[in-house]
Amino acid sequence: MKPYKVGLLGLGTVGTGVVRIVEGHQHHLMSQSGSPIEISKILVKDKSKARSISISEEKLTENPWDIIENPDIDVIIEVMGGIDQTKELILAALERGKHIVTANKDLMALHGPEILLKAAEHGCDVMYEASVAGGIPIIRTLIEGFSSDRITKIMGIVNGTTNYILSKMSQEGAAYDDVLKEAQQLGYAESDPTSDVEGFDAARKMTILGTLGFHANIALSDVSVKGISKVSKEDIAYGKKLGYEVKLLGIAERQDEHISISVQPTMVKQSHPLAAVNGVFNAVYIYGEAVGETMFYGPGAGEMPTATSVVADLVAVVRNSNLGINGRRGFVPYQEKKLKTDEQIASKNFILLHVEDKAGVLAQITQVFAEHEVSLESVLQHPNQTNPLAEIIIITHDANKASMNKVLKQFESMGAVHAIKSVYRVEG
Repeated sequence: MKPYKVGLLGLGTVGTGVVRIVEGHQHHLMSQSGSPIEISKILVKDKSKARSISISEEKLTENPWDIIENPDIDVIIEVMGGIDQTKELILAALERGKHIVTANKDLMALHGPEILLKAAEHGCDVMYEASVAGGIPIIRTLIEGFSSDRITKIMGIVNGTTNYILSKMSQEGAAYDDVLKEAQQLGYAESDPTSDVEGFDAARKMTILGTLGFHANIALSDVSVKGISKVSKEDIAYGKKLGYEVKLLGIAERQDEHISISVQPTMVKQSHPLAAVNGVFNAVYIYGEAVGETMFYGPGAGEMPTATSVVADLVAVVRNSNLGINGRRGFVPYQEKKLKTDEQIASKNFILLHVEDKAGVLAQITQVFAEHEVSLESVLQHPNQTNPLAEIIIITHDANKASMNKVLKQFESMGAVHAIKSVYRVEG
């Protein structure tokens, strides 16, 4: 039986995992796909570099066009990362009729619609399960598992680095800077952690999930982003006392055909399943009109979990080829994108204020909320022996973002309010 030939762009952590699975599970993969699968060419930066797996030198190349222009290669797996050059290579491969499997969230978040359109033009598959949440099959679930349902909300922990940091801060009462250093030493965080801790990585993933879940062309610029670098151990301690855990959540919501997508540190009720997701694990919570609430949980990164998703996509491409249906699974957004205004975006809010400790101040504060029609669920004054100011913790009922912005702006000009220490969305 003729083998299905694969070109692999990149032999880093994930690429190495892909080779291990394809070479080690050949009988299983053939039973699933209907054909033997052979990795025939691999793009590397340096052919002479020592590697953790044994690969014959004739399979290695430092020139990507040796793979793109090779007529014998049927599918290209892209796990090298990058955007501009990678996009050029993938578009060129599609024009030559080659199918694509990619783990590149940055590429798909920024250029997914263009790539998918090119694939449709040439009857090619583009699979990108591994671009979001590592080993969790969330993209296939959204496309196929929820095809008969209407999704109203996607809420998830989609960045393992930030979840590890927040989990350690919660469990050990440690400061953000200390846990970040530990995460870098363990390899969970990059030397420049900006993409993770400022929420940009999660925003790219939510762009992909929002597009798939709501069938609209969501752009990265549509996502409101706030990272975790300002989260303090005091915030986490106060949240725990009130029954909440702080998590960096991606939240995509649809109501009356209007969409909002954000990434932000969020107070999650401890009774909610997402509050119990710790360490580098990811979880995605989906609300469907028919199915109700479902959650998908698992490892969000790593060599073998991510490689497993990549190879699962590869098997799907080979199976489609044997069935003669390549290019028919392509996802094309068909809904007009209508973004919510600040008046339409509503949530509960946690607010920590430092105010003058004297009579009448609390009344002034509650009056501001009343003026902007924001109702309060609870108001607590917490004693702090190290702070001569009063610490006021407020949790609102659902309030729209525009009204909350007005409240916070008014607090900034009030002499009795010395600091707005923290503001978090509340979920669960």
